[in-house]
Amino acid sequence: MDFALFSLILGVLSIIYSGFAFFRVIREDEGNQKMREISHYIRRGADAFLRREMEAVLAATVVLAILILAAIGWQNALSFVVGSLSSAFAGYLGMQTSVRANVRTASRALKSGIKGAFDIAFTGGTIMGTFAIGIALIGISSLYMVFRTPLDIIGYMFGASLISLLVRVGGGIFTKGADIGADLVGKVEAGIPEDDPRNPGVIADNVGDNVGDCAGMGADLFETYAVTLITAMLLGYLLEPIREALGTMAVTLPLMIGGIAVIATIVSIPFVKLRNPKRIMGAFYNGLIISSIVAIALNAILIYGAGGLETAIVSKAGLMVSIIAGVLVMASMYAFAEYFTSGSYGPVKRIAQRSQTGPAINIISGISSGLFSSTFPVIIIAVAIIAVLLANGGLYYPSVGFYSGVYAVGIAATSMMSMAGMVISVDTFGPITDNAGGIAEMAGLPKEVRDNATDPLDAVGNTTKATTKAYAIASAGLAALSLFIAFVLELPPSELDSLQIFNPLVLVGLFIGAVVPFLFTSRLMEAVDYAAFSMVNEIRRQFREFGILEGKGNPDYEACVDIATRASLKKLLVPALIAAGLPLVVGFLLGPTALSGYMFGAIASGVPTAVWMTTGGAAWDNSKKVIESGLYGGKGSDAHKAAVVGDTVGDAVKDTAGPAVNPLIKVIMTVSVLFAPMIVLIHLL
Repeated sequence: MDFALFSLILGVLSIIYSGFAFFRVIREDEGNQKMREISHYIRRGADAFLRREMEAVLAATVVLAILILAAIGWQNALSFVVGSLSSAFAGYLGMQTSVRANVRTASRALKSGIKGAFDIAFTGGTIMGTFAIGIALIGISSLYMVFRTPLDIIGYMFGASLISLLVRVGGGIFTKGADIGADLVGKVEAGIPEDDPRNPGVIADNVGDNVGDCAGMGADLFETYAVTLITAMLLGYLLEPIREALGTMAVTLPLMIGGIAVIATIVSIPFVKLRNPKRIMGAFYNGLIISSIVAIALNAILIYGAGGLETAIVSKAGLMVSIIAGVLVMASMYAFAEYFTSGSYGPVKRIAQRSQTGPAINIISGISSGLFSSTFPVIIIAVAIIAVLLANGGLYYPSVGFYSGVYAVGIAATSMMSMAGMVISVDTFGPITDNAGGIAEMAGLPKEVRDNATDPLDAVGNTTKATTKAYAIASAGLAALSLFIAFVLELPPSELDSLQIFNPLVLVGLFIGAVVPFLFTSRLMEAVDYAAFSMVNEIRRQFREFGILEGKGNPDYEACVDIATRASLKKLLVPALIAAGLPLVVGFLLGPTALSGYMFGAIASGVPTAVWMTTGGAAWDNSKKVIESGLYGGKGSDAHKAAVVGDTVGDAVKDTAGPAVNPLIKVIMTVSVLFAPMIVLIHLL
């Protein structure tokens, strides 16, 4: 069986399913005239921002494609363009899905309550979930069938990662600049409800949910899936003993494991039904459990049914341990993230309680919880790596088993992608319900719609977004480690001898790489600061000059959308240069030895940095929702105002800086692997 061709067919099937889900959502009623009008405002703002952002993205794609063509070759230049366009299209579809599903979710909430709203929001999520894995499988399988070597599709990884970073960063700056400005002036200063139509920033805030959480996360998870698959393919090709033992299956097996995600997702979708409104996460766990069981079963059939996978250095049992380890990492990351971000557990409840003393202790408590949470994913990843290496006889280097162990780590990362479709579907649910609640408030729907339907769904949506980010970060850690090994395997033997921890160049690179996530996130936090500062001043100006709160004038929504758009695009260049430019500077100046240390330092500091930011920020957000449910004085109380301040701090770290570290790590790894042959030939030291 040609695994590449079969994966291509599965990719087409996934796209077809995505189309059916899209038309199912579109058939739903958009609600009354006011709801449709608000939805039109949001859609128009999102389209305007994404159009301007994509112009910048496409310009960068053209310039870099020419550079890669001249420096590397036409094969990787073509792969880069395909990966870039696929990533951009994944983000675009995510946004288009959300801006159509949001108003229909609000309409269903009005007509049939929380269960109907849940159904439409999750169906909207499945559009993105099945499309992202489908387009990745089609692109990777097609390029491999043309070139027949993964070395010529490294450009696809770089293109997917770079565009994901640009879309994620641009959308993150937009959404949090708007969100923070609207919350601080509206809820804290003016004392009006969240998503009150009198707030000039409210449309920009809802636009931000789409361009940041949907377009940004859509592109992010697409590149996570694509990079993980290609990385495992690279290991199968570059590890010569593995390639000799397994033949072409060493390269195509990861493609097939990734393709299983299509079947696992489509089979598990019908099991995601909300039966108990008090156990919304339970409905998602049903889908994730079924998806995991199907993935393990199909992978077992694949491993034990395929001939040629039992050799002197590769065992079917060892590969199955890798498959199961990947699934267990995914389950562990979900459990850990839910504990630290859900309002049902201690960390969030403690932050809510501390809010009674004011915003300072709320913020201290949130930082404490976030920093503490970062230890667990690192331990989970470390235990998984050791277990996989032990099962495949590769814990010690040099040994024959080392090669099978390294390859098995790549397979474990790919195994995590077997549930990618369901994970993406659950993630996209969050911003859809968030927008639905905003539309319900702005359209003046009965209070019960928010209290009994959209607000509970939105609170769970915050948790699902945090769990998805934890999943993406864990897979990024495993994939980045595999990419690091792929980079090392591309080096000549003379360079391998210098890769010792006591080599000064390795240590210098390690220190520089370790500080890069801090430099990168600092620029993103400053960008949100800039956007939010401008937004706060604009909303204050409109309240003061238009007399909006007194009923004398109407808000100018478009002015706020324009401010957020200009701020995000203005601040996009520096983070992109840090991600893609610094590895090349280190490589060409200090050489591949220092670059290897740089890569490892970025992984080691980037993973815990991303985790504490995403979980800590989500905990701040949900502590606010705990208070809004009636505890500690409820909405409008001093505790609530303190929690709103904490939430605004959390907005910047959980939705802009933290999640962007994931594509940052991938960009560092992929650009290093892509330019490794040239860096080996041309470097100063």
